[in-house]
Amino acid sequence: MPDSPSSRHRISVRTAVVWAALQAELDSRAADGPLAVLDAGGGTGGFAVPLAQLGHQVTVVDPSPDSLAALGRRAAEAGVCDWVHARQGDLATLSEVVAPGSCDLVLCHSVLEVVEDPAAALGQAAAAMRAGGCISVLAANRTAVVFSRALVGHFTEARHALDDPAGRWGAGDGAVRRFALADLTALLDEVGLVVEAVHGVRTFTELVAGHLLDSDPAALAHLAELELAVADRPAFREVATQLHVLARRP
Repeated sequence: MPDSPSSRHRISVRTAVVWAALQAELDSRAADGPLAVLDAGGGTGGFAVPLAQLGHQVTVVDPSPDSLAALGRRAAEAGVCDWVHARQGDLATLSEVVAPGSCDLVLCHSVLEVVEDPAAALGQAAAAMRAGGCISVLAANRTAVVFSRALVGHFTEARHALDDPAGRWGAGDGAVRRFALADLTALLDEVGLVVEAVHGVRTFTELVAGHLLDSDPAALAHLAELELAVADRPAFREVATQLHVLARRP
């Protein structure tokens, strides 16, 4: 069996909320043994390798050969090459590289912002899931863009982000999509998935001055604890940098 993931994966301020939700799902299915995990757009393995270290079989599908090469190196360094499987592809053509109904857990993190058709992409992810399987969706929060632009004095840009019906932010090919929670839950419902939990991610992390964290060795851990404490409180979730949703295939 591979070694357990190091504590830095679990207390990272940026991912603490997501890891806590995933750990609860893994704990609830401990009797099932190793799970078949799909990390769609998983890149260099920030989630895939720690999951493999817990003994799960993880397939990473990503369009970037460079990211997949980095994933291979990270898996080798962690000693989990036999648990991590790289496939070049994307959500739009997921069925070409992943068998339908073959996955217990699907990660779809920071992908819906850039795909051409989020509903179709989630449909592909849902098709890859077994009955009872869980999907973890992480996406940029539209409200947070409005706040971030306004706080630095870019009021016109904040108004544009607020009023853009497509939820896109940026210019040209670099524009990315942002979501309200209602957007995400509607998309998941549309592809037949049942939402079970929602969280706000990085509620304070982007607002805290770096020197405050650098001056106190314990500050990062305390900030992570605070992020976990407010993650499921609606008032804080509304202004978090990202939204995290767990949903299940009936």
